[in-house]
Amino acid sequence: MRELTYFVAVSVDGFIAGPAGQFDQFLVEGDHAGEIWAKYRGTAPTALAAAAGLPVEGGPFDTVLMGWNTFAVGLPELPDPYQHLRQIVFTHEHQAPEGAAGVDFTDRDPVEVVRELKAEAGAGIWLCGGGALAAVLADEIDRLSLKVNPVLLGDGVRLFGDRPYDPAALRPLAVSAYQSGVVLAEYVRH
Repeated sequence: MRELTYFVAVSVDGFIAGPAGQFDQFLVEGDHAGEIWAKYRGTAPTALAAAAGLPVEGGPFDTVLMGWNTFAVGLPELPDPYQHLRQIVFTHEHQAPEGAAGVDFTDRDPVEVVRELKAEAGAGIWLCGGGALAAVLADEIDRLSLKVNPVLLGDGVRLFGDRPYDPAALRPLAVSAYQSGVVLAEYVRH
């Protein structure tokens, strides 16, 4: 069965973006970048990876899930951001923008969609954001991989949105600390 991995950059205080969706405080260069890319190859938009000379084939995922706000970060320049992956955007309010032919927009229940995806053959499923979608899918997440950045944001989009108090134990897999200050913390569900 396929696994759902929530792989995302996060601040030390638990935000994946600022109040206006900004994420420019997260480090994209440094000694962590190459090693994390090697492990999570294919987790950059196709055009950006090509411009940086980064291969996207052979990564752990063949499907990427995101909410509208995460998807909209790349608009209008990247309406089909992860062309090398199957792309699913969850939205109740928005229609597909021009140029997004390779993206599936759905207002279906995310839990139902993820359960169907897990039953299919294929590689891993990547939840790249956002916090509200992660809150809905919390019980379906098999792996949590956090690129913890050495910054406090103070406000913004929480890692798991407004998820109510409901403790769920995770088992640590690995923690890798880098000179850049980034820490890759990886967990699996018990």
